Amino acid sequence: MQNYPCCFNLRKEVILKVAISTDGNFVSAHFGRCPEFTILDIQNGKVEKKETVQNPGHQPGFIPQFLHEKGVKCIICGGMGARATGFFEELNIQTIVGISGNIDDVIKELLKGTLEGGESLCKPGAGKGYGVEKSECDHPNEKDCED
Repeated sequence: MQNYPCCFNLRKEVILKVAISTDGNFVSAHFGRCPEFTILDIQNGKVEKKETVQNPGHQPGFIPQFLHEKGVKCIICGGMGARATGFFEELNIQTIVGISGNIDDVIKELLKGTLEGGESLCKPGAGKGYGVEKSECDHPNEKDCED
């Protein structure tokens, strides 16, 4: 049996929900600013359901709670800050960062057990002007949020 990156046995009868930050057909480099999320239901090592949901808004803690309420147990993305990672950890949702490429290729790697995360692809403030803007400043120095 292979070790899967989400620390789950994808061959179980149980349905595992995985979210991927999405921009078109690709993994979004900026988790909180992605236009949408691809949510997978994986059962017995196969994708049973694949849906796309719009990003509900970029504000501290909101997206982790949104995905938690959808039953997500693992989030795959290009990058995410330490604070967002902490919100996911509090909700027992595993994060895999450093992922890029075509969504379908990433799903194939996930199912084969060969998907490996790495270093976050985005840095604090690097996503400004991309995708969904923050509706609430969460920087310790508010001038970081000024245009």
